[in-house]
Amino acid sequence: MTATAPDGPLRGRTVAVAGATGPAGRAALHRLAADGATVVAAGTDAPRLDAALDAVRSAVPGARVSGQMVDLLDPQAARDWADHIEAEHGGVDGLFHLVGGWRGSKRFSDTDLDDWDFLHDRVVRTLQHTTLAFQPALLRSPAGRFAMVSATAAHRPTAGGAAYAAAKAASEAWTLSLAASFTKEVPGEGAAPTAAAAILVIKALVTEEMRRQRPEATFAGFTDTADLAGTLAGLWDRPADELNGQHLWLTPR
Repeated sequence: MTATAPDGPLRGRTVAVAGATGPAGRAALHRLAADGATVVAAGTDAPRLDAALDAVRSAVPGARVSGQMVDLLDPQAARDWADHIEAEHGGVDGLFHLVGGWRGSKRFSDTDLDDWDFLHDRVVRTLQHTTLAFQPALLRSPAGRFAMVSATAAHRPTAGGAAYAAAKAASEAWTLSLAASFTKEVPGEGAAPTAAAAILVIKALVTEEMRRQRPEATFAGFTDTADLAGTLAGLWDRPADELNGQHLWLTPR
């Protein structure tokens, strides 16, 4: 389906998307661009990043979308990315951390701590580097928004998912600290907070392609990537003080 020209509710917002080449990232790029935002995507695989950007430009004529190869495991690269966006666009209004990954085992005793190392780097460390890099810019924005995607596993860990649950729980705790900083470091004495950090909780994601491949499957409790993207785009509809530090459940608790 072809979207209309990007002159929507997010016009004037500049949003950075980390993990832009995965299913959640591609859906977010499309929705944000269709709603009028200027979107800057980060990835580590050039062909996949180019394909994601081309898909948005094809679906959304006039989309303001660009991409940059960024190694988010390098803290300086993350800072350079944040500085580049703010210098080029005059500010950063949103950062969405959509870098995902899963590893686990059938039994707790089979847990491979190499899985923890992988998830720590991919899920936790990239989150740390991006939030540290972008926090000052989000505070400077008149409506800064941050969101990460967590999972029910962080709240109800399974026996074989210890590493994954721990990584998501650590990411949630880090995000809540970011939220606390948005409340504490408000520019101007007595001013109301303008930045907010939210945690989106899902069981798992499902795409249109997955539904086509398995038409008999119900995907019970799964969150459609389009619905996830819609929630991200709608974060600016809520006041910062009501949104900040909240868990937004996109699946039954």
